[in-house]
Amino acid sequence: MKTRKTPMRMCVGCREMKEKREMIRVVRSPEGDVSLDPVGKKPGRGAYVCRDAACLKRAIKQKQLERQLDIALTEEVSRALNEAMAQYSDGEAHE
Repeated sequence: MKTRKTPMRMCVGCREMKEKREMIRVVRSPEGDVSLDPVGKKPGRGAYVCRDAACLKRAIKQKQLERQLDIALTEEVSRALNEAMAQYSDGEAHE
């Protein structure tokens, strides 16, 4: 039986290549809303971030998310992303 290739993605915060299932997708919907997509199935333009709050903060600070998603992030959206990431980095990252 042939082994399947593991999809790899680059974190926009730390710029490391990791397996897709170890990452969280940040997605800009067609309506322009930005949110976390832990399942990776939401429609829209996406960027991948490690399950680490520090990587998300670095991606926001360096404006990497804005470049990847082609949208200007407001302070309110950045705060909401950080709060949502706190739940994923605490709970699911240590499976």
